[in-house]
Amino acid sequence: MTEKKMEFKTETKQLLDLMIHSLYSHKEIFLRELISNASDAIDKARFESLTDTSILEGDTGFKVKIAVDKEAGLLTISDNGIGMTKDEAITELGTIAHSGTKEFVTALQESKAKDNPELIGQFGVGFYSAFLVADKVTVLSRKAGADADTGIKWESTADGSFTIDDVKKEGKGTDIILHIRSDEDEYLDDWQVRSLVKKYSDFIEHQIVMDVEKEVDSTVAEGEKVKITEEETLNSQKAIWLKGKSDITGEEYNEFYKHISHDYADPFDVIHYNVEGTSEFTSLLFIPATRPVDILYKEYQMGLTLYVKRVKILDHCEKLLPQYLRFVKGVVDSSDLPLNVSREMLQNNSQVEVIKNSITKKVLGRIKNLKEKEYDRYVKFYTEYGRLLKEGVHFDFERKEAISELLLFASTKSEGDSLRSLDQYIEGMAEGQEDIYYITATNKEEAGNSPYLEVFKEKGYEVLIMLDEIDDMVMGSVEYKGKKLKSVIKGDLNVDSEDKEKTEEKKELEAKFKGLIGLIEGQLKESVGGVRLSSRLKDSPCCLVPDEGAMDPNMERMLKSMGQEVPEHKKTLEINPAHPLFEKMAAILETDAESELLKEYTELLYDQALLLEGSKPKDSTAFVNRVARIMAGNPVEPS
Repeated sequence: MTEKKMEFKTETKQLLDLMIHSLYSHKEIFLRELISNASDAIDKARFESLTDTSILEGDTGFKVKIAVDKEAGLLTISDNGIGMTKDEAITELGTIAHSGTKEFVTALQESKAKDNPELIGQFGVGFYSAFLVADKVTVLSRKAGADADTGIKWESTADGSFTIDDVKKEGKGTDIILHIRSDEDEYLDDWQVRSLVKKYSDFIEHQIVMDVEKEVDSTVAEGEKVKITEEETLNSQKAIWLKGKSDITGEEYNEFYKHISHDYADPFDVIHYNVEGTSEFTSLLFIPATRPVDILYKEYQMGLTLYVKRVKILDHCEKLLPQYLRFVKGVVDSSDLPLNVSREMLQNNSQVEVIKNSITKKVLGRIKNLKEKEYDRYVKFYTEYGRLLKEGVHFDFERKEAISELLLFASTKSEGDSLRSLDQYIEGMAEGQEDIYYITATNKEEAGNSPYLEVFKEKGYEVLIMLDEIDDMVMGSVEYKGKKLKSVIKGDLNVDSEDKEKTEEKKELEAKFKGLIGLIEGQLKESVGGVRLSSRLKDSPCCLVPDEGAMDPNMERMLKSMGQEVPEHKKTLEINPAHPLFEKMAAILETDAESELLKEYTELLYDQALLLEGSKPKDSTAFVNRVARIMAGNPVEPS
């Protein structure tokens, strides 16, 4: 069959160009990435061979082999793992099969990419790191268990295209041949290869070998030396998670984390423990230093790597973690699960649930310990992962209060960027205050200027400021230590309900403005669900208030901006009886119930309320004209 030339996808072209020209500070990671891919290919072959021995092809000595040819300028990384068919090679090597490709390219373009090589791991583009040091990459591969003449040859110079052809390949697995650029020839030195394997891949379970030339005593001529070539193992092959914690250095933990996560930065924290008894397993868990940029996307691959008796079963076992802890990386090695366990069997396996509960408890315990004993570090952690913990408040009913204890918020009483916990809020609650109050906003300054806070400022009540888009959906259902969390922008909020004098005063005002409320309600009946006197306003004339269980206005606007349909819900217009505007409107009503001026004021009132909640007036042109007429001293529209 003739060679076939194909184009890379657009994003892949951009990615290759950006990687080659931007990610130049840490080129050596290419070897780690390619060895890691080779190790994964062997793991897949070993796992599939449990049920299909033909995959072994009589070869049970799995290994990764590195070959250096200085004269030809070639560095080859070979494995005898699962291999690829032609279609798989086109998919795996010709495209980036990952939901976040565009976001990755954008991140590279917008950041100082040379200082952020961890982006490579976050988007699963490790193979392409070969082009950091090579001007051409050739891949020879054959699927394990297939005929020798079904091999393929893939080749590219990162010029926007690649070729693929059929070839004969005797051995199963994959050879990746790097044509090293002349200015990167340091990677053709044996000592450099050895040091990089030791630095990044010492703990790989499979042998990493290289042919090494040595001088030994001659067995023929006494006293003479002869050169021989021997295959030497470069890595220790120790499963780090099975070693005792005291036998592992911080550097070894860091390098193992980088191996499994493809991150370049060291982890934020390490959790290493084993469980014995009714369920036996070992887990080595890591919290990344920064939140993966694609973690909020639906396609994000979560889950720990599952081993059974040191045999890798799954790369991303979602069943071992709750969704809100999906940022945790690591491995779990179980002694209780069968070696041939499948995804379907994991669904209903009680041992998996035991492991999941243990890991969840351990991780949350570690996070709580950070908060109590290393608060400054905890704030760094919370800045990255607080939003995900809030998901736990919503979805993990059993641990709802325990997770709520970990949450931090900006507040009307916090200074600068400092954050407050729910416990701190409760400790500082005013006498007679029953509930924990919060406001949602896009930033702290916007919240601080909100008219919805006026009565709370007057009474000295603290209000938590929630800045994540999911806050209202999550926090509206929270009750912490017997205190309900209440939004200051929803419902008929009456913080003076215990004050008899204030209650009597409100009844008198309701009677006084009954006619005006009825008029406003009648004129705006198509736009609002009702009109009432406000208990929350002290300076502003009016505001719009959703019902207690209604959607938060910030969430509503966000969904609309995304093109999603939002159920129509009429809000209540609250008016401030202490504002002089309503005395004036009531006076006009007494003399002329059909006054055009009252109608103009009512429309302006509603538009002001829309602006105060962050929305646009229902008719911007009419609003501007009304304001202009009032400024010119002619408040009524000419007939």
